[in-house]
Amino acid sequence: MYKKTKYLTAGDRALVIEFGNEISEETNSKVRSMMIAVERENIEGIKEITPTYRSLMVHYDPLKLSYSYLLEQMKSLEIKLGNISIPLPEIVEIPTFYGGDQGPDIENVALHNSLSVKDVIAIHSSKEYLIYMLGFTPGFPYLGGMDERIATPRLGTPRTKINKGSVGIAGSQTGIYPTDSPGGWQIIGKTPVNLYDANRESPILLDQGCYIKFVPVTLAQYNEIEDAVRKNIYQIKKYPKKEGCR
Repeated sequence: MYKKTKYLTAGDRALVIEFGNEISEETNSKVRSMMIAVERENIEGIKEITPTYRSLMVHYDPLKLSYSYLLEQMKSLEIKLGNISIPLPEIVEIPTFYGGDQGPDIENVALHNSLSVKDVIAIHSSKEYLIYMLGFTPGFPYLGGMDERIATPRLGTPRTKINKGSVGIAGSQTGIYPTDSPGGWQIIGKTPVNLYDANRESPILLDQGCYIKFVPVTLAQYNEIEDAVRKNIYQIKKYPKKEGCR
């Protein structure tokens, strides 16, 4: 985390507020606090705010809001961040079938780390992963907290298509592909849950600041959940994270 927050211009329509140069829950908590503060202030001329691991981009209309005024307002809000209460985050359970055709690279991950496939599944599903930000494709969660014991480099040659719902590992990160897309992550499993559905009232299932818990399921359970999702009757399991945000 920086000793002093950095305010950077991003063209003539955006301001970037950087809180640090590392991926950490402490830095991301500041990003989330600032995002809540900006939303509550409801400043005319701000069009959109985009959170990342360690920064917040504030998009604004220069015809309604000057850069100097925006900068002044953001610095004023930063001083008050200690008084911002971050809502208690939810844990979202993601049922996942590991290995087989749905996880063709799980043996690569096991071999790279001198583990068994069973070990990889146990380690990967043992964590509660903070959603630091969403991006790349609509609803793609960038997660923190993966165990270094299963860290594995990306594929040497990316695939031209990875199916939606695929759960992957890239370096020390893990994530889920919400839509079909190219990608180079090591695919270890798949969830039948739709992270992105344009026809849903809230198209993106997950929220930045919440947590994911991968829950291993059998192939029969996967097929049953997939059928329930298709019929729009599957209930996502969510519950509050007891200790709150760190």
